[in-house]
Amino acid sequence: MTNYHFYKANKSDTIYWVDNVECVGEHLFTFDKKKIFNLFADYPHNLAKEQKDIFDKENPYWADFFGDSTFEEKKNDVSAIR
Repeated sequence: MTNYHFYKANKSDTIYWVDNVECVGEHLFTFDKKKIFNLFADYPHNLAKEQKDIFDKENPYWADFFGDSTFEEKKNDVSAIR
């Protein structure tokens, strides 16, 4: 059984960030402590419009990071730097 720790970046946030003590480096989040999303695998295409709007409002850094590009495009951009 996976051992999760839920926390909010700000008290007023809707989103909980999730620490998975069994795995380092994952960026997980949830709206309800039931359905857990992986930032890099699920954002934005597996979120409902309302969820994406909330996520973007509460996490402008990540909204800007992903912008209009896909994960594959971002990965290729990073690979080109190496």
